[in-house]
Amino acid sequence: MAGRTVQYNVLTTPEKLQQVNPDNVELGNDFLDYLVSVDRAKSTIDAYAHDLNIFWVYLLEKCNNKFFINLSKREISKYQSYCLTELKWSPARIKRVKSTLSSLSNYVENMLDDEYEGFRPIIRKIENPTNEKVLKKTVFTEEQLQGLLDYLVEKEQYDKACMLSMAMNNGRRKSELPRFKVSYFDDENIIYGSLYKTPETITTKGRGSRGKQLIVYTLVKPFKPYLDLWLKYREENNIISEWLFPKKVGNTYVDEQISTDTLDSWAETFSKILNIPFYWHSIRHFFVSSLSRNSLPDNVIQMILGWSSLDMVGIYKDIEVDEEFEKYFGEDGIKKVQQSSLADL
Repeated sequence: MAGRTVQYNVLTTPEKLQQVNPDNVELGNDFLDYLVSVDRAKSTIDAYAHDLNIFWVYLLEKCNNKFFINLSKREISKYQSYCLTELKWSPARIKRVKSTLSSLSNYVENMLDDEYEGFRPIIRKIENPTNEKVLKKTVFTEEQLQGLLDYLVEKEQYDKACMLSMAMNNGRRKSELPRFKVSYFDDENIIYGSLYKTPETITTKGRGSRGKQLIVYTLVKPFKPYLDLWLKYREENNIISEWLFPKKVGNTYVDEQISTDTLDSWAETFSKILNIPFYWHSIRHFFVSSLSRNSLPDNVIQMILGWSSLDMVGIYKDIEVDEEFEKYFGEDGIKKVQQSSLADL
């Protein structure tokens, strides 16, 4: 199955940003400071800053460095067309960038009304491009991922094998995977003989600077062999850190979390080994699909992942309808399906 492809463009440089209209820079910085004051997540603020820099450079190069306050609907529409036709952005990405500009417009209207009297937001008046899926998911089989684990162990790349297995057995996002500590995987944290339960919450994606705080569960039986290999390697090589995956600087490990940049690099390595595009979010799908294939009820899967909506289970299950039906129907009609327990996994 073909994997996802993303259009990348180098749109900003320090030299270009220095030429941006200083009024736009000041307005953008004020807006970002406001987001900090209302406790928006750092990741959200960083994304807004990135989007604004791209837009400021566009105004520099295509609109004579025009001030944001004075833009017309026609000029916003042209920017949307530019993103769609020249930059080859997906409709979803354009919608996200327009959301940034719309939030900035709302900020001006609500907070700077005394300075820009009569300003009216116009971004939301521009119709969004038609939504369409432009990224093809990579759906991994258990055999493919097991083959990758075997290869990594054979090459004595125990950190990579441990990280991959952990993701396969707790389904956490890429940004969350570095946040696990060695102590989380002590035997005393095993519940029901089958799950590691973190003794403290881990910050996950959510509103606010602190995000959402969740207890995380990891399947013991399939993960422990790779955990043991990595911990043994750490001990033999005097790697001391509270973090399960410490950051490596040169040839030395430091007592900091591994960076997501390193995980991106590992993903590229895995892609080459498998000859299939690998990205960490596909393993989140794999985990949910694996739990479902083992007949865990959707509400239990929902609780393990910490989702507030049962609908999320259906979104993450990469299981075809025929495969789902096969569990419940046979030559004699409807089958009696026995629910699995976590200890069976």
